Amino acid sequence: MNLTLKLVLLACFISFTALSQDSTPAKKFWNTLQSHCGKAYEGNLELPKEDKDFGGKTLTMHVRKCTENEIKIPFFVGEDKSRTWILTYKNDRITLKHDHRHKDGSEDKVNFYGGTTTNTGKDDIQVFPADAKTQEMIPGAATNIWWITIDASTFTYNLRRLGTDRVFKVVMNLEKPIQTPSAPWGWKE
Repeated sequence: MNLTLKLVLLACFISFTALSQDSTPAKKFWNTLQSHCGKAYEGNLELPKEDKDFGGKTLTMHVRKCTENEIKIPFFVGEDKSRTWILTYKNDRITLKHDHRHKDGSEDKVNFYGGTTTNTGKDDIQVFPADAKTQEMIPGAATNIWWITIDASTFTYNLRRLGTDRVFKVVMNLEKPIQTPSAPWGWKE
């Protein structure tokens, strides 16, 4: 095989590899989420039906800040603007972290917990088992599994703590964008 043919085959292989990474389920999920950048939505608590912290309050998510490899989604519970979901994309895996702030912007002592996908998932769902840092910070959360789903009409944020009755599900309506809210605690406009 001559050098020219080898170079052509190598170029084809590199192009195919790059093309196939752009079409992985994780990348498709990422691109769908990115398409909502700048938009805000309201939703409701599905599970548990009765919850003293979330029940009966307006739930708002704002896909506020997006870069090529990071998406920050503040999540408001009524007037509580302490929570931001931070997703990062690296090596065809997605990491979910939870940023919790006080009204003055300072970090909560329980902060930046979460996990990273263990595979490319599906284009409409990504699963995040608790990582080692989370297990050290919150021993009871060692069996936490979070997952996010997204399709044309809904975004869901879910939590299940295996071995317990702990379950949590928020459903956001993507069909009706709302006016973008003010900045979460600790952010500058």
